[in-house]
Amino acid sequence: MGTRRVLVTGCSSGIGLAVAVRLAKDELKRFKVVATMRDLERRQALERAAGETLNRTLEIRQLDACSEDSIRECVNSLPDRRVDVLVNNAGLGMIGPLECQSISAMQELFDTNFFGLARLVKEVLPDMKRHQSGHIVVMSSVMGIQGLLFNDVYSASKFAVEGFCESLAVQAMKFNIKMTLVEPGPVTTEFERKVYQEAAEMDLSGTDEETAKIFKQIYLPYSRKVFTSLGQTPEEVAEQTFELIVAKDPPFRHQTNRLYMPMTAMKHADPTGRLPIDTFYKLVFKHDRVFNAILSMMRMMTKKMGKTGG
Repeated sequence: MGTRRVLVTGCSSGIGLAVAVRLAKDELKRFKVVATMRDLERRQALERAAGETLNRTLEIRQLDACSEDSIRECVNSLPDRRVDVLVNNAGLGMIGPLECQSISAMQELFDTNFFGLARLVKEVLPDMKRHQSGHIVVMSSVMGIQGLLFNDVYSASKFAVEGFCESLAVQAMKFNIKMTLVEPGPVTTEFERKVYQEAAEMDLSGTDEETAKIFKQIYLPYSRKVFTSLGQTPEEVAEQTFELIVAKDPPFRHQTNRLYMPMTAMKHADPTGRLPIDTFYKLVFKHDRVFNAILSMMRMMTKKMGKTGG
């Protein structure tokens, strides 16, 4: 197979930037990367990270996942409109009590996280079908498998992404098109920092005192501990995404963080759904010491895995 053209969305920072750069720096030069972002004024970080690959194996283009015209214009500008690999990464985050979220903010999140994906796939899928080849790689989340406290809307958008891809994967297979859901757990990025900063400053007057207290005094400190103990770097996620793209037979689902797998495994272990909900409830509200002990153990495992190279 010759050089494959990869279209990556949401490349101004974080995972998207790291994936685009990792593919562009492939030693075997198997990829031509079209790294896109909504606002080209935010391209400096990508240009710095791309280094000498810029305008060689990596080019930067404008693409707004919330605009069909923008997507079509970007794809039309490519030679033969050819996209061999689509990496859908652009996304928004949202945490906090449901009563404090506006419906318009929820719709905006879905417009990017779910409809952004639908628009992109709708544009590139017909060409992939004609070529009888292609790979659609979608940045999902463990929250697309298992809902999490105060992540109701974000988790719902990722559940939608997972259902969309799982349904489409069967048809795609008929046309020799691969689909892969990449499911990171906590990743330490500017995206996450911004979401949590906004959460810390959030107006909680729309909810009751008890819920506000749970969010501020339990959820936010717990989340910080989880990120400290389990958080991956964007580069770690990018490396695993790279391996999935070069794989001959990539899996449909891939969780990037092995330490998080016991959390998601509970869902499949009990069809009634009680096990994960009861477990999370007890960890958050009943067994603070157990929660901290588990995180300490996981922190030690992370360090050990780092020394042994995973």
